[in-house]
Amino acid sequence: MIIVKTAEEIELMRESALIVSKTLGMLAKEVKPGVTTLQLDALAETFIRDHGGVPGFLGLYDFPNSLCMSPNAQVVHGIPNDTPLVEGDIISIDCGVLKNEFYGDHAYTFEVGEVAPETKKLLDITKESLYVGIRQFKKGNRVQDVGYAIQKYTEDHGYGVVRELVGHGLGRKMHEDPEMPNYGKRGRGKKFVEGMVVAIEPMINLGTRRIKQLKDGWTILTADGKPSAHFEHNVALVGGKPELLSTFQYVYDALGIESGEEEEFRQKKLQL
Repeated sequence: MIIVKTAEEIELMRESALIVSKTLGMLAKEVKPGVTTLQLDALAETFIRDHGGVPGFLGLYDFPNSLCMSPNAQVVHGIPNDTPLVEGDIISIDCGVLKNEFYGDHAYTFEVGEVAPETKKLLDITKESLYVGIRQFKKGNRVQDVGYAIQKYTEDHGYGVVRELVGHGLGRKMHEDPEMPNYGKRGRGKKFVEGMVVAIEPMINLGTRRIKQLKDGWTILTADGKPSAHFEHNVALVGGKPELLSTFQYVYDALGIESGEEEEFRQKKLQL
């Protein structure tokens, strides 16, 4: 069942989402060769609590940490460890926050120093596909309209779209209806309704779409060992159009990147 949010609840969710956004922005300055994912995880937990939130992943389904940290061929759900990052790595950082009884949950894939051109292109196309999908989250459309758009955009570039893992509704629970796959056929699935809030999150592989799971019960890897990229936003349906609750602007400010990619999805100016 889709749980529709009131305007007031959407604003509370924006607060939670923006703590995630600020956490990712803080981490952007710390992602560099030599740092371990456990060190980044500790920084994130402290930052989240200092900003009035609770780490949304810590203990959720018995997950042991505050961040899902997934480098290179890891798709999602990687567990932080003591292995230092090295030049040329990429790493998906997925972060959740609980505040005011509502969750925020989004992700960004970072470059560690200089990465291979084909890997950088994978990141660029995956992030572009996120916005291609968000454009379809609008009045009159259905769940698989979003998935179809993401699938076509990324498969046209020769990439593999993970099937077993999907986006989701978001609210008082981390995972609510509907599931939001990154593949599908136009005109199928549940119809979008005003007040919905979803997490849209393309998980796109450089090679095969097939995946495997490590014995830790969490970490998902590409079956062929090639890199995977993951970007995620939280989006509400407001006035029949997609309204971003999350932002990558804190990441861009930290990295000195100029981008206007989010402007079309904001009905009011973001107060940074």
